Amino acid sequence: MKPPKLIVLLLCCLGVLMVANSDLASDRDALLALRTAVGGRTMGWNVTETNPCSWLGVKCESDRVTELRLPGWALVGQLPLGLGNLTQLLTLSLRVNALSGPLPNDLVKLVNLKNLYLQGNSFSGPIPEFLFKLKSLMRLNLEKNKFSGEISSAFNNLTSLVSLHLEENQLTGSIPELGLPSLGQFNVSFNQLNGSVPSKLSDWPENAFEGNCFNAGKKNKLAGGAIAGIVIGSIIGFLAIVAIVIFLCRRKKNGEKGTNFAVPGKPQEAETSRGKVVLDRSSSTDYSSASKGSVKSGGGNKSLVFFGHVVKVFDLEDLLRASAEVLGKGTFGTTYKATLEMGVSVAVKRLKEVAVSEKEFREKIEEIGRMDHSNLVPLRAYYYGRDEKLFVYDYMPMGSLSALLHGTRGSGRTPLNWETRSGIAVGAARAITYLHSHGPTTSHGNIKSSNILLTRSYEACVSDFCLAHLASPTATPNRISGYRAPELTDTSKVTQKADVYSFGVLLLEILTGKSPTQTIMNEEGVDLPRWVHSVVREEWTAEVFDFELLRYQNVEEEMVQLLQIALECTVQYPDSRPSMGEVTSRIDELYSSSLKHEQDANPDIS
Repeated sequence: MKPPKLIVLLLCCLGVLMVANSDLASDRDALLALRTAVGGRTMGWNVTETNPCSWLGVKCESDRVTELRLPGWALVGQLPLGLGNLTQLLTLSLRVNALSGPLPNDLVKLVNLKNLYLQGNSFSGPIPEFLFKLKSLMRLNLEKNKFSGEISSAFNNLTSLVSLHLEENQLTGSIPELGLPSLGQFNVSFNQLNGSVPSKLSDWPENAFEGNCFNAGKKNKLAGGAIAGIVIGSIIGFLAIVAIVIFLCRRKKNGEKGTNFAVPGKPQEAETSRGKVVLDRSSSTDYSSASKGSVKSGGGNKSLVFFGHVVKVFDLEDLLRASAEVLGKGTFGTTYKATLEMGVSVAVKRLKEVAVSEKEFREKIEEIGRMDHSNLVPLRAYYYGRDEKLFVYDYMPMGSLSALLHGTRGSGRTPLNWETRSGIAVGAARAITYLHSHGPTTSHGNIKSSNILLTRSYEACVSDFCLAHLASPTATPNRISGYRAPELTDTSKVTQKADVYSFGVLLLEILTGKSPTQTIMNEEGVDLPRWVHSVVREEWTAEVFDFELLRYQNVEEEMVQLLQIALECTVQYPDSRPSMGEVTSRIDELYSSSLKHEQDANPDIS
């Protein structure tokens, strides 16, 4: 006698439920083994709960653990066997802890794993061979560990890999040919690698390989014909230089006084190469009377126009004789450090393309010259010629926020702490609010971290303000678009709400340590604001913060609050964004709270 169909169906469902419960119980046992080995009570899990899906850092789908994210949880020790039982795991993030030893080999069972983030620990030994069997792996970050041995050519087995970070380990030998078709992020800097960079990787930027012992140049050995061409070209170049020197010497001997501002050719040649840029002095227009608030040094159109009641210790001729080095090529032109003969250094910006008439240019510059705020880099003087437009600013020797955030993160780097970052944020916010107070049509127009310069005490000074209305951008679109508001189509018509968006991106950059101008952001393939919005939406807020910030647990609340401000600034619709005045007020309050927490934690600090 056959059992009724209903009973068969119920038995089948019961069997499936028992299997599901068994799988989830197995996942729970694996997590408890991890807790016992490296976490203890610091994990904050309620072990009396039978369902681990409610535990912090754990995410489940279909009653299986699919994500385990424990960044900066102060985990200590070696990973135990058992994590391999999480067979449905898609993402494993254990970054910025104190984990050590080799990786357990049962991780080979994680065949569905797509994202493995282990950076900022002390894992050691060779990169395990079993990793190369995880064919679903898309993002692998082993940065800042103690892995040793050679980089295996078996990485080519990971054909889905889009991000590979191996920097700051102890890897040796040469880099194999890696032909990964989807690779969008790659870095092996600061290891002990040698040899030559393989041809398939030769188009990656220099900073992906720095801090190693590679042969001169990134590419493989040059052919004999190429070497001969270089030698011949060098000889011709040398002869041309000799001819130029002879010409200039004769010219000087004949008493021809030049008006040359010495500048290097390309940024990477600033240490060794010097060129000349000749300023225009042929315009017949006479501007003998300066506008109110400005004073001319020299006569006629051949002069610098200074702002305010300044002591004019140099004139145009002094500037022309100054030695110069490239500080950077920005959106609207190139900036140089000019060292005058009396030892004074100034920053000089050369505008490439001016988009307005001379009259409008001078009127707008007069407005900019009158702007005075402690968090703005003051415009000291300008020069207007037919082919040359120069701005003279104070020189800021500490460089930019961009260099501080994204410069070399090797062993000698001093981490940028929370107090410094939040102080920079509040200073920049105050400056932009001051600009906006000049009227609804006044905006900065080019907010980005390379335009946030720093004093010796790491206070923010905003530069390049209000130039968007004067000059056409010379930078390629992708260099600017990381900060550009989605509604902005004309860079000469930046609204105050577009400024708010750009400032929000700047805040995200400060919090994440990630550059918004990268082609593929944060190993996720999207721009910075969208990536942060998506991560926060999935309730993995801790994942977004720069690992250098995770040590400051006493200010975690303030970090989250600043993140919330940044998210509000970077919403898609302009009308939904707060004003800069509101943003500054909130950041001021947050910064004061952070300082109070710091003083409470360190009562000896005055």
